[in-house]
Amino acid sequence: MFYIIDILGTIAFAISGVLIAINKKMDVFGILIIAFVTAVGGGTLRDLLIGQTPVSWMQDITYTYVILASSIFAIVFRSKINYLRTSLFLFDTIGIGLYTLVGIEKGLSVGLHPIICIALGTITASFGGVIRDILCNEIPVIFRKEIYATACILGGISYFLLRKLPIDGNLIFAISGIVVIVVRLLAVKFKIGLPTIYRD
Repeated sequence: MFYIIDILGTIAFAISGVLIAINKKMDVFGILIIAFVTAVGGGTLRDLLIGQTPVSWMQDITYTYVILASSIFAIVFRSKINYLRTSLFLFDTIGIGLYTLVGIEKGLSVGLHPIICIALGTITASFGGVIRDILCNEIPVIFRKEIYATACILGGISYFLLRKLPIDGNLIFAISGIVVIVVRLLAVKFKIGLPTIYRD
């Protein structure tokens, strides 16, 4: 289940990277680079922080194949995607929901405290997008007013609360991921955001 979630997250983030790169009118090489860093950037930082090297995607060539296949799919069917901004938002949201859980599980596997695990989940989910946005000359979503990292944190809290109940592990994964996705969707729909501080 963990591996499947990791692969699904990789697909979602790779496609979101392709969409924003196409929107920025990059060439094919640029599109593939953006897709790659979006998909594995957060996971790479996570693995480096917990001292797991070589990092995950270097030990399993499947991730590279998945990113390439997802990128080619998104490029070929780009004309079918009528609402680029909506599609980017959707795949990005699915990606953070899945990757939050992947990061939490990684933290648990090395015996870290739940708070640190939630932080790792947030890093895994967010920092691929941070790198993507910086390379695309955008202010990273995580640093804007809209709810992003907060959704990951709430999903992580839900995960640990559900673990205290007699619930199947796969169901805990599903519910926690849905919490992240729903919180982000509702925050954007109803324009809910954290307060910003302005200079006097």
